[in-house]
Amino acid sequence: MTRRFENTVAIVTGASRGIGLGIAQRLVDEGAKVAITARGQEALDTAVEALGGPEHALAVAGKADRPEHQDEVIAKVTETFGPIDILVNNTGINPVYGPMIDLDLGAARKVFEVNDMSALSWTQKVYRASFAERGGRVLNVASVAGLGQPENIGFYGSSKAMLIHITRQLAMELGPDVRVNAVAPAVVKTKFAEALYAKDEEGVAAGYPMKRLGTPEDIAAAAAFLLSEEASWITGQVLVLDGGKGLIGGV
Repeated sequence: MTRRFENTVAIVTGASRGIGLGIAQRLVDEGAKVAITARGQEALDTAVEALGGPEHALAVAGKADRPEHQDEVIAKVTETFGPIDILVNNTGINPVYGPMIDLDLGAARKVFEVNDMSALSWTQKVYRASFAERGGRVLNVASVAGLGQPENIGFYGSSKAMLIHITRQLAMELGPDVRVNAVAPAVVKTKFAEALYAKDEEGVAAGYPMKRLGTPEDIAAAAAFLLSEEASWITGQVLVLDGGKGLIGGV
């Protein structure tokens, strides 16, 4: 494995497990120092050990959409590892399931705050703390749900569609010194997506040309490319990671 992120400092939100931890692991494996966030300190501590301990990773527990938590993470990682080079906005929630016409508006506001406003706020704060002077790279974890009309998770899909628009808008505004891209996974084998495949994983996977579901490692490999200098002429793009699902329709 290459060392594309040697002497690089990253923040990955929502990284105690799943896609976030997979991306953090790939960055560490390639030489980065990484700060990871999530709500639970115990899960974060376990993740830090998996990442190689405090020499490689720092954990800060808190709610991703809280400004004071964002400020704390940025201050701690800067003090511990130095100026920030990479931001991965991975935190996302989807606490509701069913037709949008029946959606609880309070729950919808929370989805919007965590999935969209949080990503924008993190980017603003890291830009002011580091990127404005040094440049940097942002990766937003969107979803194929933001590219179509998914059944029963319509507002989640709407929030990811907005995240995609935020990605493109920021890429236009912040170039050339800051690149902003996104990945849009289909169903990935994580705790977050478990309800979508747990009852019949084989049957769900059969609907994909690649005949399997995604893994956090699949997403991490693509994320690492977009965050590396190999992608230095790529910004404002959304890389769809769906095992070919989009070729036959559906999200």
